[in-house]
Amino acid sequence: MDQPALNKPTHVALSKEEQAFFAQLGARIAQLRKDQGITQVQLAEQLGVSQQTITAYEVGRRRIQVSALPTIAQALGVAIEVLIDDTAKTASKRGRAPKLQQQMDRITRLPKAQQRFVMQVIESVIQQAARSAA
Repeated sequence: MDQPALNKPTHVALSKEEQAFFAQLGARIAQLRKDQGITQVQLAEQLGVSQQTITAYEVGRRRIQVSALPTIAQALGVAIEVLIDDTAKTASKRGRAPKLQQQMDRITRLPKAQQRFVMQVIESVIQQAARSAA
């Protein structure tokens, strides 16, 4: 007698409500990603998935694992609640991180050599501004 495959994924049909939820979740992820200036490829690299998977998430064609939500939220600089519930944008105490903080978070994810280059550019701009102000 054959044993059932334990690690074979089972596919359960989604209800209309679940389909709507994942479509809305995907749309929020897409909008947040675009707001951050992050490409699907960049987000995919941060999450360790393919660009096609990000596309499938964003159009609601694929379910997003609950365990992936914290990583997605961190990559997009938002609280998990913002991903799950669009009304959380205004209700969240933390809210979206300021643009400068979001950029700094993105810089910290760059390779060290690129981080050093960005810091040199920033230092140069600050020094130039200080000379102009003097």
